[in-house]
Amino acid sequence: MNIDDLILVSVDDHVVEPPDMFEQHIPRKYRERAPRVVHKKDGSDVWLFEGRQVPNIGLNAVAGRPPEEYGMEPTAYTQLRPGCYDLAARVDDMNVNGVLGSLCFPSFPSFCGHLFLASEDKGLAHAVLQAYNDWHIEEWCGGAPGRFIPLAITPLWDPKLMAEEVRRVARKGCHAISFSENPEKIGLPSLQQPHWDPFWQACQDEGAVVCLHFGTGQQMVYPTLDAPMDAVITLMPMAMASCAADLLWSPVLRKYPKLEIALSEASIGWVPYFLERADYVYETHHLWTHQDFADKRPSEVFREHMILCFIVDPVGVRNRHAVGVETISWECDFPHSDSTWPRSPERLMESLEGVPDDEIRAMTYQNALRRFRYEPFQHIPKQQATVGALRAQAAGVDTTPRSQGGLAPGESGGIVTTGQVVKQLATAIMNLE
Repeated sequence: MNIDDLILVSVDDHVVEPPDMFEQHIPRKYRERAPRVVHKKDGSDVWLFEGRQVPNIGLNAVAGRPPEEYGMEPTAYTQLRPGCYDLAARVDDMNVNGVLGSLCFPSFPSFCGHLFLASEDKGLAHAVLQAYNDWHIEEWCGGAPGRFIPLAITPLWDPKLMAEEVRRVARKGCHAISFSENPEKIGLPSLQQPHWDPFWQACQDEGAVVCLHFGTGQQMVYPTLDAPMDAVITLMPMAMASCAADLLWSPVLRKYPKLEIALSEASIGWVPYFLERADYVYETHHLWTHQDFADKRPSEVFREHMILCFIVDPVGVRNRHAVGVETISWECDFPHSDSTWPRSPERLMESLEGVPDDEIRAMTYQNALRRFRYEPFQHIPKQQATVGALRAQAAGVDTTPRSQGGLAPGESGGIVTTGQVVKQLATAIMNLE
C-alpha cells in the first residue's frame, strides 16, 4: 500500500485540558468549587481542586520539543505545543501527521478519573466528573465532527453510579470508558470481585469498550530504583500482560460474553507467547485450579474480547495471525514521548512491510471503527481521510522542534535513573506553595 493511501485511526492519544473547560458544564451550585488553573510565582500552572494542587497539567506532554528535553514535564501551558490543549491546533497536528481519528485519555484527572476518588465531597466530585465528560464529548469531540472517538470517565467509588454514567454518556454517543487496569492498587476491589458487576453489565448492554491504560493502577514497573529509566520504558507495554492475565482468568470475560476490553498502550509483540502459555496452563492445570472455559481455549476467549494496539511493533505485526488480526489497532500516543508524531505514517510503514492491503486496512482503521462504533465517514468523505489528503490540508503547519523547557542537553549529568524520576514525581505530588 502507498503511504499516502493509508487511513489512520489512533486508539490511544491524550488531551491536556484547557483552563476554561468547566465554564459551560458545571452546575451553578458547584461553580465556585470547580477545578481551576492557578498560575504560580515560579511560572508553573497547576489545577486546584478542594484545596489541593494537581501538580502536572500535562505529564510527559512533550510533542514538539527536541528529544533531549523530554521528561516528566511540562509544568506550564507555555511549555506545551498548542495542539495538546487547543482543539483547532490539535486537528492541525493530526492532519500534518496524516491521522484521521483519535481517542484521547484525560490528563489532570488521571487517565481513568482516579483524582476524584480521593474527593471528600462525592457530590461535588460526581458533578465535576460529569462536567468533564460533557466537555470532552460536546466540545473536544463535538467541536471537530468525525475526528475523535469520545472517551468517558466514571465515579470509581460506586459501581452503580458508574453504570449510570456509562448509560448517560452512551445516550450522548460515547461508547468508550476509561477504567483502571488494577483497581486494587488504588484501594478498590480487584478485577476478580463481583463488586464491579453493575459496571461490566452496563458496558456490555451499551456496547461500551472498557479502556485499560497502563498507569491507571499499576503505575511504574521497575526492577530497582537505580535501574536506568530506559528499563522502565522498555517494560511499560509488556507490563500490561499482568492485567491481561488477571482478566483472562477472572470470571469477567465468561460472565459477560459481549464485553469488549481495550489494552491501551500495551503493544502486541508479547501476545503470541502469552496466548500460547495461557492455553498450555489451562490444558495442564485446570483440573486442580478448577478453571472452566467449556469448549473454548483461553486464547479464543481473549481474542473474542480484547482490543490491542501498537505504535511501532514489527515483531508483533509479523506474528499478527498468532495475535489475531481482528484484535489489532494502531496508536499514536500524542503528545507523549513514545509518540511517533509527526512522522507516524513513515514509522508505521516500517512495521507493515509485506502485509496485505486488506490486513493493513483492518489494523489501521477498520477494527477501530467497528469496535468503537466510530463513524467518521458520515462527516468526512473517505477519499479526504487518507494520509495524503489530510497532509495536504496541513501545508502550513510548523513541526520544527522548539525548546520549551525541560533539561538542557547534558544537564542531567548522566544516565537518568528510575529513582530520580520517582523522586521528581513524589516531589511534584507534594502540595507545595
